[in-house]
Amino acid sequence: MSAPSLAISGLSKRFGGVVAVDAVELQLQSGELHALIGPNGAGKTTLVQLLSGAERVDAGSIHLDGRDITHVAMHQRAGLGLGRSYQISSVFAAFSVLDNLALAAQARARRRWGCWAPVAADAVLFAAARGTLDAIGLSARAETPAGALAHGERRQLELGLALASGASMLLLDEPMAGMAAAEAERMLALIASLRGKFTILLVEHDMDAVFRLADRITVLVYGRVIATGGAEDIRRHPDVRRAYLGEDQP
Repeated sequence: MSAPSLAISGLSKRFGGVVAVDAVELQLQSGELHALIGPNGAGKTTLVQLLSGAERVDAGSIHLDGRDITHVAMHQRAGLGLGRSYQISSVFAAFSVLDNLALAAQARARRRWGCWAPVAADAVLFAAARGTLDAIGLSARAETPAGALAHGERRQLELGLALASGASMLLLDEPMAGMAAAEAERMLALIASLRGKFTILLVEHDMDAVFRLADRITVLVYGRVIATGGAEDIRRHPDVRRAYLGEDQP
C-alpha cells in the first residue's frame, strides 16, 4: 500500500480541563473519501481545526504527503494543498462568483498583486476560474454577486474556492448543513464527483449521505476514535450503535 496522503498520530487538544481531541490516530490514502462522524461535542470540528492549522496541537503529529505539518502555519498548509470548507459559509459577498474563484486561482499562482485590476486583466486566472465554475455547477451564476446566492449555492462556491486554490486534500466540515433536500442532493452529487480526484475528510451529520459517499468512516466520541471501517462495519459496530446511532445491540 502506498504512503498515506494524511497521517495523524497521537493528536490531542485540551481546552482547560476538557480533552476535546484525545490521542487520535487516523490515516487517509490518496483519493480516499473518509467520513468523520460522532455526536455533538465529540471533537470533530476541533480535529478539523487542528488539521487546518486554526488551532495549535498539544500533542501528536500531522503529516501531509509525508511532510510534517504539525506546526506549519495555516496559510502555509493551504499552499501545500490543504483546502477547507466551514460550517458557516465564508465568501467575498460583494464580488461576483467568478471573481471569487479568480481570487482563489490567484492564490494558487502564488503571485503578488498590488490591487484588483491586474487580476481582472489576467486571462489565465479567469480561464481557471471558469473551469472551476463548470465543475461546481455554477456556470449560470458567474456574474452574480456571491452575497446574492442561495445558501446551497454559497456552499458550492465555497467548495469551489478550495478547488480553485489548487487543494489536493479537502477538509469538508458539514458541507450540507442547513440545506433543503434539493440543495443537499446537489451538494452530495458534487462531492461524489470529486471522489478519487481528491483526498477528502468529510464531517457530516447526514448519515444517509455518509453511507452513500464514504470509502471508510471513523467514529469519534468524547474526542477518541471508537471505530474505523467501511459503511457496513460501522452500521454493525455495537459501540457505534450505542454511542452515535442511538440503537441497542441486536
